Amino acid sequence: MIRISRMADYGVVATTCIARQPDAMHTATSVAEATGVPLPSASKVLKALARGEILSSQRGAKGGYSLARPPAEISVANIVVALDGPISLADCLNGPSGKCDLEGFCMVRGPWQKVSEAIRVALEEVSLADMVASLSEPPPTVSVSRAPATRFV
Repeated sequence: MIRISRMADYGVVATTCIARQPDAMHTATSVAEATGVPLPSASKVLKALARGEILSSQRGAKGGYSLARPPAEISVANIVVALDGPISLADCLNGPSGKCDLEGFCMVRGPWQKVSEAIRVALEEVSLADMVASLSEPPPTVSVSRAPATRFV
C-alpha cells in the first residue's frame, strides 16, 4: 500500500484548517483543538511547515502561525515535501545512486519513475484552496435503488 506519513497527513489537515481563516493567527493548541490532531504532533508539524516556508510564524503573546502565501499557491505536494522530503516510490528514485543493491540491473526503475512522477504531479495539482473548497461542498448523496423482490417457489 502506498501511503503518505501520518505527519504529512496531519500537515494537510492542519494547513487546511489554517487556510479556512487565512488572515488569522493560529496556535498549535487552536489547530489541535479544531482538528483533533494531538497537540505534540500539531506543534511538531507546524514548526516543520514553517521551516519549509509553507507557514509563517510570529512569536509573542499575539503570535502563532499563518499561511506564507495564498492557499491557491500551496499544493498538497508542497506540504508533503516539507514534512516527508521528496516524493518518490523507491529510494533509487530519490537522490544519488547506491541506495539499492539491485540498482545496477533493475528492470523496473524506469516504470517506477513514471509512476512516481504521476503521483507527484497529482499531488501538485491539488491546492490548499481546493482542499478548503471541498469542505464547503455537501457530501455526495448515495441513492439506493431496490430491485423488485423476487419470489422463489
